[in-house]
Amino acid sequence: TGMIKIALVGDICSGKTYISKLFKEPVFSADYEVSKIYQKNKKCFKKLKKKFPKFIRRLPIEKKSIINLLLSNKRNFKYLGKIVHPFVRQKLKKFFSKNKKKKIVILDIPLFLENKMYGKNDIIIFVKTKKSDVNKKIKLRPNFNKILLKKFKSLQLTLSQKRKRSHFVINNNFKSEIVKKSVKILKRKILNDRNCA
Repeated sequence: TGMIKIALVGDICSGKTYISKLFKEPVFSADYEVSKIYQKNKKCFKKLKKKFPKFIRRLPIEKKSIINLLLSNKRNFKYLGKIVHPFVRQKLKKFFSKNKKKKIVILDIPLFLENKMYGKNDIIIFVKTKKSDVNKKIKLRPNFNKILLKKFKSLQLTLSQKRKRSHFVINNNFKSEIVKKSVKILKRKILNDRNCA
């Protein structure tokens, strides 16, 4: 049967990280890995410093430096990704080999569909949320920046495209008991389907 890889997709601030934890399985969080890379990866730091000497001067790299770098030129999104993504993929590889005996792993990776990181048997779950709930959550983010948000959204598929490519939908109304129940039912269904296949 092998490992079942479940990827969560949806809007920014739709609660993907929260839902990933409810599966109670190993989670690969790309955002967390990227922040670790910015804090202590010397190889990545050297590459970034060489490409963006005006913005990247010391390790650990501050979030503010990355934000300024992205705001200065929209092409920098692409350049930054080109340098950082290979390091994230390395971490993902390690994550898979570390958890190779697990039945299920959860992938919380922004731009998962856009960067074509999925395999043929991966299961994609769309996290559906109310626009008003998402907007409230976004504004509470410590590094909230409207321009940056707009740029990031322009790199992503639309929500309806993400939904179309997903195998399942979880409604996140931010009421924990209901969401916990949905995750439990869905997890059982995914395991049953895979066992019957």
